[in-house]
Amino acid sequence: MQIKDVLLAPGTGAFFYDDQAAIKTGATQDGFIYASEPKTTGFTSIRVPASSLSIGLVLTDDSVVWGDMMGVQYSGAGGRDPLFESAQISDLTSRVVAPRLREIDASHFRDSCTKVFRPVEHQRLPLSVEYGVSQALLRAAAHLRRMTMAEIICAEFDLPLPRCRVPIYCQSGDAREINVDKMILKAVDVLPHGLINSRQKFGAGGQTFMEFVKWVTTRTRQIGRPGYHPVLHFDVYGWIGQEIGLDPQSIADFVCRVADTVPDFTLNIESPADFGSTPAQIENYAKIVSILDNRGSSARIVVDERCNTLKDIRLFAEAKAAHLVQIKTPDVGSIADTARAVLICKENKVGAYVGGSCTETDLSAQASVHVSVATQADMMLAKPGMGVDEAFSIVGNEQDRLLAILNRRATKNVS
Repeated sequence: MQIKDVLLAPGTGAFFYDDQAAIKTGATQDGFIYASEPKTTGFTSIRVPASSLSIGLVLTDDSVVWGDMMGVQYSGAGGRDPLFESAQISDLTSRVVAPRLREIDASHFRDSCTKVFRPVEHQRLPLSVEYGVSQALLRAAAHLRRMTMAEIICAEFDLPLPRCRVPIYCQSGDAREINVDKMILKAVDVLPHGLINSRQKFGAGGQTFMEFVKWVTTRTRQIGRPGYHPVLHFDVYGWIGQEIGLDPQSIADFVCRVADTVPDFTLNIESPADFGSTPAQIENYAKIVSILDNRGSSARIVVDERCNTLKDIRLFAEAKAAHLVQIKTPDVGSIADTARAVLICKENKVGAYVGGSCTETDLSAQASVHVSVATQADMMLAKPGMGVDEAFSIVGNEQDRLLAILNRRATKNVS
């Protein structure tokens, strides 16, 4: 067996875990923290420093390959797993996962994931465990077979070696104006996220949000280089539905009004509303998508909340309940399922956005790049953290290095 030992190392995520329920109901901000009481189970305060847990696989040549487990920023919201508890995850990994890892042939990635992620007492392993362990397994297979992680994905999913870059999407956090300037100066493909997660940021009738959208386009023209034309992507955290109601027609009307203010740009609206359950989300998002399509609108609906696991993603894609699905990697679980999710979206002619969370790490971000490029996702998130520079550097540089390797391989195969 190629794995002779398993190491665990506590770590930190690149941002914070936030209680979305408390923030949505008007939690008071005091500097960087929130002064109100938490509402979501597991949170002792509304904003908690993100923790992570690294798992290292010691291979027979004494090389160690790593993966990182963590939760997402808004843990416990929208049907997601509860707040990540490093001590509990460490105990479960030591007792259940580590013995399984020592029994597998780590050179076969998908088969390894299937064997290691078997249910425990009829319960699926925590998705954070699947996510971190699968990163380590992907790196192990790449090391043992002397390939990149992307090539392992291509080989095991019968995909051609890619040669095209995947557009990168950056998120602004609360430092919206400064970070928008950074994105424009660095010619980011998709921007700015915006973090429109409160009534104050959305405004009465959405007026504050619409003014921000117009400002982003004006700023792009002012300081962007000639020919720079990004896709605009705004995450509104359900505030269209909260502010104007949950009628699909009214939501579509509002989205069209926003799109009409920026007619020269493609507009992505993420999480326009939360209808309270996955079936309700699918039904109503499909109606919104249909209305926009029938109008020929340039706006695209992006689903996040209530679309977490591979099963959820399949349901949304098959129902055409989004133009673009965010594949939120720690919520999906095994990174093999992230690859499957992209392919499911492509089969159903729905956009695939390999996302994730600001709470992730450099290692999880780099693994996500390999899966995104191998499957040729429509876009991928610059992560981790809530700034621009570090995340854009980690994801962008990893993609450029990977494509340099793949282009060399292709050139050698041709010659």
